[in-house]
Amino acid sequence: MKGIVAAVPTPVDENGRALKEAFLEHCGWALANGCDALNVLGTTGEANSLGVAQRKHVMAWAAEAFDAGKLMVGTGLPALEDTLDLTRSAAEMGYRVALVLPPFYYKPVSDDGLVAWYEALDRALGDTPIQVYFYNFPQMTGVPIPVDVVARLAKANPQRFAGIKDSSGDLAYCRALVKAVPGLKVFPSSETALGEAKEAGFAGCISATVNISAPLCATLVEKGDENGLAARIGKLRADIAAHPLVPAVKYLVGKRSGDTIWNRVLPPFVPLAGAAREALDGIDGQL
Repeated sequence: MKGIVAAVPTPVDENGRALKEAFLEHCGWALANGCDALNVLGTTGEANSLGVAQRKHVMAWAAEAFDAGKLMVGTGLPALEDTLDLTRSAAEMGYRVALVLPPFYYKPVSDDGLVAWYEALDRALGDTPIQVYFYNFPQMTGVPIPVDVVARLAKANPQRFAGIKDSSGDLAYCRALVKAVPGLKVFPSSETALGEAKEAGFAGCISATVNISAPLCATLVEKGDENGLAARIGKLRADIAAHPLVPAVKYLVGKRSGDTIWNRVLPPFVPLAGAAREALDGIDGQL
């Protein structure tokens, strides 16, 4: 797992049920237009607004349609049993990487408590052949995953605990992880980090806005920062992130695909208002 990874959104119908055709169309577009891999059922995929059964449907669609080596899937839930269920199911479907949030209900959580939770997941998985990537998103979970926790787990079992997605926005944290755990695959959550990825030792990025900017990001990786491309990508991301991110990404995917089904979001999100849509309509010239 490396390179440009799109955290793909999940289209839903009027009853909040995931839609296969639109989902697979966008996943295929992302892989054909600059993405090296896909993160299914992450924050952008509204995973924690979908039930376990719905999540398994979406997981299966992606696993059946695409190379498993190009897929990771979010399986983290507050209950260890549910996390284990989703992670085992992912492995059975062929996924090689599960992106696992920390247990995010009881707070504060000690370092030893986090280590114990991930160790329990590892023990329960036994010889199930799937890697666990930590998912650090303290703004959402309220539970940061300290560098020392990652280092303890990854050094004890590098075959299981092999990577991390950091959505904190703190590149100093990412750099500290690279230094503390050689070989750990560290993915910042913004494509603006791609310019320093090689020097910093990052594995790439896992990003929501890559669903829109993937072709530009691929050009940046291939050819370097020609004609201010990195700044252009940074502005595009900022312009999208100026609005509620998940509804904005879904709206722009709908514009690209011509399918208005993407305008639907799951509560507690609400569809974008007219002014936000008009503002996003103006980014076409940046692509």
